[in-house]
Amino acid sequence: MIFGFREFSALRDHIYARTGVYIGDQKVYLLKRRVEQRLAALGLSSVEEYLNYLKHWDGSRREFEELVSAITVNETYFFREFPQLQAFAEHCLPEVVERKNAGRVRILSAGCSTGEEAYTLSIICQEMLDPPHAFSIDALDIDYRALEKAKKGVYGERAVRDVPRVYLEKYFEKTREGWVVKEAVQRGVTFHKVNLSDREALLAVGRGFDFVFCRNVLIYFSDDSRRKVVETFYAMMNPGGYIFLGHSESMSRITSAFELRRMGEALVYRKPLQELVRG
Repeated sequence: MIFGFREFSALRDHIYARTGVYIGDQKVYLLKRRVEQRLAALGLSSVEEYLNYLKHWDGSRREFEELVSAITVNETYFFREFPQLQAFAEHCLPEVVERKNAGRVRILSAGCSTGEEAYTLSIICQEMLDPPHAFSIDALDIDYRALEKAKKGVYGERAVRDVPRVYLEKYFEKTREGWVVKEAVQRGVTFHKVNLSDREALLAVGRGFDFVFCRNVLIYFSDDSRRKVVETFYAMMNPGGYIFLGHSESMSRITSAFELRRMGEALVYRKPLQELVRG
């Protein structure tokens, strides 16, 4: 199979146009290996044939979903980037709950991968919220294979390595398959297959979110796609709501619409309580 820079660019452009995910030049060999696997599965011999298949013969979008699943990085685990979660639990969540009074707390986990983040947030909410405060978590990802694993809620030792022992005993069951998230944790989470660059599909998940977690996801988007996704998040959030990015990501490079605040040991971004009137 010929896989030079021309073939790489053509396939990269196709993926970017449909997902907003931009594959950098340094990942040419990663993409090549993944495409070789897909060509073998389909019995095709060239990238040109494969692109033609994606554009004209993949009516169900199943093959494109297989490709996205193959190139998506799903490295995650429970209680990842703990200082952020601590800021959420001890500072941001109490502030929002006080402001909402008895209203339901709504959380969006965007780019949820195999579900560890969404279930972590469910555990935190169950620990921190007293009745009558209810919560709901909408978890989104483009990778259908990752979502299938998330819905099963079964994880290996590596995924739960940072779960405090008291939470492991309280919210998980040890089985021969692995650590299973208990039904009480899963009950608060709803998974959706959504392309974050599809504004209408993203808005269809709903509005009125108090928290958005989109950590270590936007780094795979181009500057323009990143800005559009964040603008959609802004429209989906309540005034005073918080958005969490990865610890190495900066909102200031994307938009000035959010307020930067220090909560505990973490820097977080808040949608202003009073939105500016734009002329």
